Amino acid sequence: MRAALIAPALVALTAVALSATAFAEEIGSVSTKFKWMGPNDKVVIEVFQDEDVPGVVCYLSRAKTGGVSGAVGVAEDTSDAAIECTQIGPISLPDDVRAGKRDGDEIFKKRTSLIFKSLQVVRFYDAPRNTLVYLSYSDRVIEGSPKNSVSAVAIQPWAKAASGPE
Repeated sequence: MRAALIAPALVALTAVALSATAFAEEIGSVSTKFKWMGPNDKVVIEVFQDEDVPGVVCYLSRAKTGGVSGAVGVAEDTSDAAIECTQIGPISLPDDVRAGKRDGDEIFKKRTSLIFKSLQVVRFYDAPRNTLVYLSYSDRVIEGSPKNSVSAVAIQPWAKAASGPE
């Protein structure tokens, strides 16, 4: 009897864990395909910050499947995505990032199907060029996609904002 109660609880916990995504703010979207029922297919633009490297923001455009299956969250989005990251403030790299110990760290993840597929963004540090490199790609439990996009942020000195009239 206990096993009958535990199994549904584990399924629910797994579903919640898999649905957790990094915070991204939607900037806008455009429709790409009309659907008679449910929302249209679209390209969505989202923005998120690299939590470990303040001063960097990334813009991600990705395909989002509409229709009834998209409206209820069971559609599988295509692996099409593009990324552009930029410096928006002073950057102070943590020592482990600067040493390359955190190359490939996942900084963003978004579920793109009910269970098995996600869109991820990982970060690398190119020390000789003092540049952060961000890679977006799609993966699936059994077979991922070679579709990917890359953006590089050359770390520049950042002037302090003027404090105003004295």
